[in-house]
Amino acid sequence: MSGDFGYLFVHHVEDPDGHGEQVFFSLSEGDDPLSWRRLNGGRPVLEPSLGTGGVRDPFVVRGDGEFFVLATDLRIYGGDRAPDAAGWDAWTRHGARAVVVWRSTDLLTWSAPWLLEVAPPEAGMAWAPEATFDPGTGEFTLVWSSTLFDPADPGRTGDSHSRVLTARTRDFRRVTDVEVLIDRGVAVIDTTVHRVGDAVLRVSKDDSRRPDSLRLFAEVDRGDGFRVVAERIADDLFPDVEAPVVVHDERRDRWYLLVDQFSVRPQGYLALTADDPLSGDWRPVPAGEFSLPANTKHGGILPLRAGEWRALAAAFGG
Repeated sequence: MSGDFGYLFVHHVEDPDGHGEQVFFSLSEGDDPLSWRRLNGGRPVLEPSLGTGGVRDPFVVRGDGEFFVLATDLRIYGGDRAPDAAGWDAWTRHGARAVVVWRSTDLLTWSAPWLLEVAPPEAGMAWAPEATFDPGTGEFTLVWSSTLFDPADPGRTGDSHSRVLTARTRDFRRVTDVEVLIDRGVAVIDTTVHRVGDAVLRVSKDDSRRPDSLRLFAEVDRGDGFRVVAERIADDLFPDVEAPVVVHDERRDRWYLLVDQFSVRPQGYLALTADDPLSGDWRPVPAGEFSLPANTKHGGILPLRAGEWRALAAAFGG
């Protein structure tokens, strides 16, 4: 084992009776993106100490010699700052407009967290932040979901829906002007973006619950605008899936789409695969070929480079 391969999965854990809304690390078994073990003895690696006191939907991105973990500032289980009784509607109207950020140069030692305000004042929340890095410009492009309200409605009592917003940053301390990336007129959340050759793959969740909802859907832009290539992904497996993660197994030239089901306990991810991720033809990976600890929730996967897999295994167990 050379250590020049493998994957790191950052995520939170579904634990209504404990405190799983923190950042956990899972490491691939060797270079297999279908087999995982939770690191650090199953304990969180990064613990939020500000905001609501909890984080969900963590994501990890590689920059130029540095890494950032960013996460939704939201605690729905326990804690005086985010009582369970608030409910999802309240969290979309009066949630945090900042995301929680950590920085590292080696994936092992991490800074104290800080809050980065990304959503505009008329937003009700900022959920599921992700970022991609452009080495040519040195900028990160952020995407996240926010419900936007009329500025004349400061109580945020009116009807609205979640859009996917975007902005750029160099250091996760400040962002450029915010733009709307996706607005379908219904709630859209959990967008992940992945470049495939000269094309861009985008997978999102239509959270509208309407009869004609696309549910989890994929779009592709080949240079002439985004077009939907798949809808209601994994609908025949579970009635509710979200939090898509796209993984390319470069050694085997296989593509995987991990989706988080939350309708059946224990909750957690299942895997689909495609020969061509731009086709929208995602097929289930047999359950016996995919191994991930139960209740692993909404996260992001980082392909590792030489020595990083070994360093993580040595530092956090395994």
